[in-house]
Amino acid sequence: MGELILLRHGETEWSRARRHTGRTDLPLTEEGERQARALAPLLADRPVAQVVASPAERAQRTATLAGLTPDAIDPDLWEWDYGGYEGITTADIQRERPGWYLWDDGVVPGAEGHPGETVEQVGDRVDRVIARARQRLEGGDVALVAHGHVLRVLTARWLGLPAAGGRLFALGTGTLSTLGTEHDRDVITSWNVPAR
Repeated sequence: MGELILLRHGETEWSRARRHTGRTDLPLTEEGERQARALAPLLADRPVAQVVASPAERAQRTATLAGLTPDAIDPDLWEWDYGGYEGITTADIQRERPGWYLWDDGVVPGAEGHPGETVEQVGDRVDRVIARARQRLEGGDVALVAHGHVLRVLTARWLGLPAAGGRLFALGTGTLSTLGTEHDRDVITSWNVPAR
């Protein structure tokens, strides 16, 4: 039985500035490209049966630089739709809403194309990703190349936690994590391994 390999895309200008980057598609920075290339040795000996990427160019570029060719582009792997908080930092949001915390307080609707999502809606999307991936794991590993918050929610759901349990799993840019099983129970087998 294979493992789920989670790759968070490399750094972008907005991730470096800690701006919420949901559906805005930004390119990788030079550092982000270096991070993505550095993931290749971590993947070289893995029996990858399928590679699934977010529609975002930053995720697809990370896959390519890491030596993977996406077999499928899955809209369910898009990052959380931050609605009216797209492009804004937590510090800026907290000036208007003291104590605001994404995982507890959610987002406000944004302009057209950014209606926003609840954490439960993100959880519903990743439940579909997990169901499809489980069908392929008997043939080897399944690599999912996506974004920080959506992969954190996916991890929570893999472990049987509520979607908001994703708050427990910090995840840096350009990192690799793996999810698998132990004694027929879903577990984290590695987490937030940085590219060297």
